[in-house]
Amino acid sequence: MRRAGRVAALQLLYQLDATSRYDALEEVLALHFEHLEPDVPEEARRFAEELCRGLVSRLEELDERIERASEHWRLERMSRVDRCILRLAAHELSSADVGTPPRVAISEAVELAQEYGASESAAFINGVLSRLAHDLHLDVR
Repeated sequence: MRRAGRVAALQLLYQLDATSRYDALEEVLALHFEHLEPDVPEEARRFAEELCRGLVSRLEELDERIERASEHWRLERMSRVDRCILRLAAHELSSADVGTPPRVAISEAVELAQEYGASESAAFINGVLSRLAHDLHLDVR
């Protein structure tokens, strides 16, 4: 269920990023699950909503962490999909409330990148998140 929740969260974050309307999160959540993805299981929906709300409340902090870990890459230069995956995983890595083990957060982000990103996205995301985990003093073994 958490995988389905991450996919839904990625879709929602992509929409928010495309419109730069993070203040419209609640409206986007309602419309997404009512019209675009009405068959998402309730557990996955709750997880997606939790991820999105937490991420949006910390967006500036997460973006700063990502930029520090991404060496020579500004967020604006990253593809929208990569940026959204990094934000999602950075939130999971740095929030004890989510409860995702660091290794799982990175692995899930790499899988999302393989499925939704460009050919080089998975390696890029793995590298950035590995540096971020190191900066946060997380054990990813």
